[in-house]
Amino acid sequence: MAQKQHIAIFTTASLPWMTGTAVNPLFRAAYLAKDSDRDVTLVIPWLSLKDQALVYPNKITFSSLVEHEAYVHWWLKEKADVISGFKITFYPGKFSKEKRSILPVGDITETIPDEVADIAILEEPEHLTWYHHGRRWKTKFRKVIGVVHTNYLEYVKREKNGQIQAFLLKYVNSWVIQIYCHKVVRLSAATQDLPRSIICNVHGVNPKFLEVGQMKHGLIVEGGQKAFSKGSYFIGKMVWSKGYTELLQLLSQHQNELSDLQVDLYGNGEDFDDIQKSFSKLTLGVRIYPGRDHVDSLFHDYKVFINPSTTDVVCTTTAEALAMGKIVICANHPSNEFFRQFPNCHMYNTSNEFVQLTLRALVEEPLPLTDDLRHALSWEAATERFVEAAELNEAIREKTLLSPKPVMQMSSDDWRKSVEEASALLHNTISGIEVARCAFGAIPETLQPDEQLCKELGLDFPEHKMFFRH
Repeated sequence: MAQKQHIAIFTTASLPWMTGTAVNPLFRAAYLAKDSDRDVTLVIPWLSLKDQALVYPNKITFSSLVEHEAYVHWWLKEKADVISGFKITFYPGKFSKEKRSILPVGDITETIPDEVADIAILEEPEHLTWYHHGRRWKTKFRKVIGVVHTNYLEYVKREKNGQIQAFLLKYVNSWVIQIYCHKVVRLSAATQDLPRSIICNVHGVNPKFLEVGQMKHGLIVEGGQKAFSKGSYFIGKMVWSKGYTELLQLLSQHQNELSDLQVDLYGNGEDFDDIQKSFSKLTLGVRIYPGRDHVDSLFHDYKVFINPSTTDVVCTTTAEALAMGKIVICANHPSNEFFRQFPNCHMYNTSNEFVQLTLRALVEEPLPLTDDLRHALSWEAATERFVEAAELNEAIREKTLLSPKPVMQMSSDDWRKSVEEASALLHNTISGIEVARCAFGAIPETLQPDEQLCKELGLDFPEHKMFFRH
């Protein structure tokens, strides 16, 4: 009999924060767990109440781990109609206002007992290991797979001294990923090249979006009815870097040609007021609304999804729009390469092409998705692609530790491993120095959880013997 795989999926965010690194790893856990030969644990950050108030929408907070865990399972069943057969555990995290993201606190490898430390999937491996101090991931787990979600270099380039920061970050990312990951899956070529990496889109869409698409297809084929009664829209977090800069430029340059265009924008975010003010200066019909769940019936009747963003790695909302049977207008960019196979996805190279494609989309009808294309967007297909790309089904091999060899007997592979071990030791040393951590952007005093996090997670304080809840 095959040995049962124990898979721990570590990610950098959790519901109710509706961000890609909260939603996609959740679906990955649910669909990997459908195979009875796998025992899957989703490892998500736990935030103190103060940080929860900063991160989670609609004033949603949790007073206990049990409450948060129940919410995640409820959302999966209620919003996606997916029964979850995986476990959830938590690691201590803190929210960085500067980075607008959650960073791990302490050695989060200790959330998984050694006896079941088989396969670790690091969703955003660079993010999870920048400041990692503790047990080496490759020593703890037999196999460590990184899934790169975010184009950090593109975001950093837009900041002050961005080119210099991006240059340094590129090498730091490569360094920590080489130290801690056996294999890396890059969702698209929009991410930086990384050691031991493969490009493969291993994400799917909530099955609810495919149901909407099938319903729209049925209206056209069976009833001969008009499936879409609204024009164009865009949905995305309201920060300039999420496509709003590009959209404003495109619309500003072509206000005359697009004089009849009505576009509705939906989103929440730090730049909401500024974006609203800037778009209000256009002579076009642009309406801005607070964010909603993309599967909401409000969006079902829109025919054209406009997404000019070039900071995404693979845009989830583009996949969702295609699943609902809509026409998508997007940039000819590596992040959109997966969508090139869909006839309803129209890509532009210039602003003039954007105008032509948008005007054409408003008067034509979308083509129905074939069964194969519909399957390609599903989480079933995404899981198949992930299993293959990550080589999950390869023969089980025991965790091995380096044994010293005489220098003259060392092969090139032995040398590589020795250099990697030395590099890991260097990173662990630097990441254990508070001054160095803070100089590189870590949140102060995050080498170990503070007393409040220890209390909420059931950890010992101040000895910090990390007994996490499972």
